[in-house]
Amino acid sequence: MLSTLDISGSALVAQRTRLNAISSNIANISTTHNERGEPEPFQPRYVVFQADSGNASPHGGVGVKVSSVEVEEVEPLYKFEPQNPLAMKEGPRKGYVAYPNINLTAEFVDALEATRAYEANIGVIETTKNLGAQTLRILG
Repeated sequence: MLSTLDISGSALVAQRTRLNAISSNIANISTTHNERGEPEPFQPRYVVFQADSGNASPHGGVGVKVSSVEVEEVEPLYKFEPQNPLAMKEGPRKGYVAYPNINLTAEFVDALEATRAYEANIGVIETTKNLGAQTLRILG
């Protein structure tokens, strides 16, 4: 029973990390400069999971862990805004502002999926807890 709780707990941590990356992408959807103030649009992040055999059940189930949080190197979206003070002053993209290439709809769908996975693992934990309580009540 404890391995079930460990496996579900590892999934909760992994999905929380995924939701943090998604919320960071959404929050930075209009970020056109890096932390040093240089014109560099925000690059979206995504989380890579891997199996965690350290959280294994006797029946072959394993937990999950965050392998890494990767930066997706994508071409920015260029919008022609010559009056914008952030517009490029010279070069072939003169008058354009570089925005992050983040698909808001895809981010919302990913957030919904991560939330559902989180809720499913909470359900597993609740069911496991109830089974343990029922077992103790029967034995006691």
